[in-house]
Amino acid sequence: MKFTKIIQSRYTTKSYDYTKKVSKESVEELKAIVHLSPSSINSQPWKFTFIENKTVKTALAEASYFNKQKILDASHLVVFSAIDDIAFFEENIKHYLPEGAIGYYNNFVKPKGMQEIKSWFKQQTYLSLGIFLSACASMQIDSTPMEGIEIDKYKNILNQIKYKPIFAVAIGYRNTEDKNQPMYNPKSRLPIEDIISIM
Repeated sequence: MKFTKIIQSRYTTKSYDYTKKVSKESVEELKAIVHLSPSSINSQPWKFTFIENKTVKTALAEASYFNKQKILDASHLVVFSAIDDIAFFEENIKHYLPEGAIGYYNNFVKPKGMQEIKSWFKQQTYLSLGIFLSACASMQIDSTPMEGIEIDKYKNILNQIKYKPIFAVAIGYRNTEDKNQPMYNPKSRLPIEDIISIM
């Protein structure tokens, strides 16, 4: 199937069929795919936590505002976190980045200060989201990206010390009565000529 058809068919799932689970094989494939996500200078300042444990998923659902029921009914929840400890990052990159990449970080990112560095970490993590959502769509797995989470509670539940949760993605299979499906709620996008230009 052409990629345009795959993207046309994906949508943000609002209601999941709690009886259907994503297979272990598919979860392993998604792990491998998100592991290969691109990042500036191959910095990889992230952590991806795949949650299938019911107790943990329920605790996170309670810290997810209006997304609670989606998480409870979804097969898995994947939490995307960015490094929150700059010294930890700077020590780690000595072991996996070449000198030129470290030089780029030291000369062009680090001088901007702590807030901008952490923003850069988050930006890299968002790059992986596009890869992940596209992978789910290509595997006919439904997904719901969500920023509506209580970050501090997520951090505590997951016991993340050097990382900070940024957003989460519920994955599973849609409830056939989900009214957000394209058949009920067609995709709405700005005219292509308004957002794409050729120079």
